Amino acid sequence: MKSENHRDLIVWRKSMELAVLSYGLVRRLPECERFGLISQIQRAAASIPANIAEGKGRGQSRVFLNFLAIASGSLSELDTHFELACQLGYFGDDDLRDVRKLMNDVGRLLTAFRQSIQRRLKPSSGDKR
Repeated sequence: MKSENHRDLIVWRKSMELAVLSYGLVRRLPECERFGLISQIQRAAASIPANIAEGKGRGQSRVFLNFLAIASGSLSELDTHFELACQLGYFGDDDLRDVRKLMNDVGRLLTAFRQSIQRRLKPSSGDKR
């Protein structure tokens, strides 16, 4: 069954879950981080499902791959911001267990999805171009 829109994609749903969890976690950061880590975490977290949705909405596989790559970059950025918050003492490892698990899940899903699209784009060995 071919997915008709971004809401049908497991990777989009998981990334939305990650964004919601991330927004909840930043509420625990101090006010002095409002324009620093809070803003950066929220922006990176929201960027992941937004890029998946935009890429899906464009309808072209090669364009979609680019948006999935951007989503992967935002995921790495989110991981870095949470690691910084942890190293600054704002969070402990236990505080970030769930978000780290979701980041790993979303990362695996993004990688698998990108690979699946790339395989479909490769011409078959009998295709003479």
